[in-house]
Amino acid sequence: MELTQEIVEKYIKEIILSSREAGLAIMEIYNQDDLGIQSKSDESPLTKADLAANKILCDTLRRISPEIPIISEENETISYMDRAGWEYCWVVDPLDGTKEFIKRNGEFTTNVALVKGDAAVAGVIFAPALDEMYWGIYGNGAFSEINGEVEKMQVSTYSKSDKNLKLVCSRSHLNEATQAIVNEYNNPELVASGSSLKFMKIAKGDAHVYPRMAPTMEWDTCAAQAILEEAGGSVLQADSGEAVVYNKENLLNPSFIALANQVD
Repeated sequence: MELTQEIVEKYIKEIILSSREAGLAIMEIYNQDDLGIQSKSDESPLTKADLAANKILCDTLRRISPEIPIISEENETISYMDRAGWEYCWVVDPLDGTKEFIKRNGEFTTNVALVKGDAAVAGVIFAPALDEMYWGIYGNGAFSEINGEVEKMQVSTYSKSDKNLKLVCSRSHLNEATQAIVNEYNNPELVASGSSLKFMKIAKGDAHVYPRMAPTMEWDTCAAQAILEEAGGSVLQADSGEAVVYNKENLLNPSFIALANQVD
């Protein structure tokens, strides 16, 4: 099976619509007193919104592409023996930034990505509380729709030695390893952000570097990487400098650094 550019573009249009539908479901719960908070086996939080958005997004994916399997944070785990031969798969995080959702700070997203082999080749991110939509398709560019305006996204170009570069750091993961990377820069400005919006700040040209030296899963980064790469950026493994890859045996990501266009 080979997906043409035309087919992928059709999929992405459907996913954008479905992401808005999932966003409405999320916001309906967001505005309730009871978020339905549970704890998963790894003690991470789960809400009614995670489950509602997951159903909407996965139902859409099964309808438009029944032949493409789905990896989702909220679906049953699929063994690598079954996944290893997949040519394509969808990777879904129905509510990235559940902690931000619970805090009600608006910085949470829905994330859907298409993976070919081990590479993220298309992605859609929607921030329902902010009404910001982002998408990208391999070879076709990256775009945002904010305040009804569609714009093509392009990362900034910078040198590592530049002063006052903007480094995006997680609100809750500024550990020693991250601080060590921050210290390599010349008087950087730290920019706090939640969920996959950290990557989108770089994609829009509003920041330069996002070091993540704490655990993430494939569904946390896959859509964002597809979009950021199409905007001219990269998401590189901290140890090897190679691109982060997907549908691995272990779905845990290595530490990584997301970058705009670094020229030295």
